[in-house]
Amino acid sequence: MAMVFSEDQVACVCEVLLQSGYMDRLAAFLRSLPSISPSSSSYLGLQGAESVLKARAAVAFHQGRFTELYALIEGNVFSPRSHSLLQQLWLRAHYLEAELQRGRPLGAVGKYRVRRKFPLPRTIWDGEETSYCFKEKSRCVLREWYCRKPYPSPREKRDLAAATGLTATQVSNWFKNRRQRDRAAQGRKGQMEDSVPQQLLCSTGTSRGGFHSSDDDFSPPTSPRSLFPCSQLSSAHPPPLSHLGPPHYSPY
Repeated sequence: MAMVFSEDQVACVCEVLLQSGYMDRLAAFLRSLPSISPSSSSYLGLQGAESVLKARAAVAFHQGRFTELYALIEGNVFSPRSHSLLQQLWLRAHYLEAELQRGRPLGAVGKYRVRRKFPLPRTIWDGEETSYCFKEKSRCVLREWYCRKPYPSPREKRDLAAATGLTATQVSNWFKNRRQRDRAAQGRKGQMEDSVPQQLLCSTGTSRGGFHSSDDDFSPPTSPRSLFPCSQLSSAHPPPLSHLGPPHYSPY
């Protein structure tokens, strides 16, 4: 079938179907296009070719054709605007393969080992290290907010999720775990102080319980949205992978 779309239309259709999660329609649309080759940019344009390649990767994940997904990602260079989605596809595909091999869901340690074994290709790597799925810049935003307000409201959690590219659940769990770690650390410090003579504590200017920080010591932070321009917030969230649906496994 001859292509009847302009390069802008091809890119727009791919992006809209991908964002909407209409994977079967996206797969059918891709079949109507000429095969993508190194010379594809001559008639599609760079943006159109990248949109098609990204759409093909998403369809390959949705259909469980992980070998094709890996080849598409490793064999083509993508701009930063596509990195978030493709990084998630890469990691989730490797997680699913590992779960199929082991016959059980992966825990945090299992996923960490998979990430160490299958690091992100340079074609989709933004040069930033990832720790337990949290990029360092995301962790910095959360830490700075926590120092001012350890108990963010539901709306603030949603804003932080948009600002960091995480989900609201991930943000909520991070704050919960951080508060638990701090309480445990304070308990250990309290036990240590119980074993130190009170005179020594007074001489150092530290009283029992002095290590506790009151929320009143910090002024309420501004909204997370004020920390980032609107353009950055809108690009922080990649298309939700839940819209892609569960992968349909097939031999590959």
